[in-house]
Amino acid sequence: MKILMIGAHQDDNEFRCGGLAHKYVKMGYEVRFLSMCNGCGGHHIMTPEETTACRAKESAAVAELLGLQYDVWDIDDCTLVADLETRRRLIRYIREFAPDMIITHRPNDYHADHRAAGQLVQDASYLLIVPHECPDAPAMKKMPLIMYNVDNFKNPEFRGDIVLDMDDEIDTKMKIADLNVCQVYEWLPYTKGLTVPEGKEERFEWLKGMNITPETTDEEVMAVTHGYAVRFAKVAARFRKELIERYGEERGSKIRYAEAFEICEYGGALTEELNKKLFDL
Repeated sequence: MKILMIGAHQDDNEFRCGGLAHKYVKMGYEVRFLSMCNGCGGHHIMTPEETTACRAKESAAVAELLGLQYDVWDIDDCTLVADLETRRRLIRYIREFAPDMIITHRPNDYHADHRAAGQLVQDASYLLIVPHECPDAPAMKKMPLIMYNVDNFKNPEFRGDIVLDMDDEIDTKMKIADLNVCQVYEWLPYTKGLTVPEGKEERFEWLKGMNITPETTDEEVMAVTHGYAVRFAKVAARFRKELIERYGEERGSKIRYAEAFEICEYGGALTEELNKKLFDL
């Protein structure tokens, strides 16, 4: 199977579906990350050029850790728009890789780049199989399955169609976050007015937000406002019913960390065979 994860920025794929990406790589699937923007806007001290270079190094480290190809386009942060030129660029890119599944943003989101990325995938979806559109890139024979990453927005509210156990991937997910130094320890704390500890070990403990044990309740997790381990634990707490439906009461009630996805109606159908290959994990 071939999986394409499309984010507007270089931490979007990592944090939202990095655990699933790692699972797929270990299964022998071919996984590719695409960041449509180059990362130039994500810092308050470094210049755009310095930030782009820094983020490129961090993304290369993530690619090495996960064992996947990581492509970054040359579009500046905060300038991504769903125009015809970018849509056709995306159509050609997707056709070249010919993925079985695409995971991306929903087109309702706080960030203009996120919205544009989701809209571009929607706009490209049907056209992937239209031969006369971008005839220089052979059309696909069928549309890939398209999924949306989890978010917290309410209009409309995210629907957890597929919610997957990530307890065995939380260490990898935290390593991914730790590799994105200029984001998780510098830029994002700046935007939220947070103070980051100085020492490396103290900094990593701060990044987790809290130590989550089997005895930690969903209510306790949902009450914490900071932390990347907490961020992934909140997905499990939020979709506890769906986890129990998928894994059964005994396992589903104990899962601490999860990733969740919503089916996009513009993509191909989630057949029984495809569901087994992609989500019977």
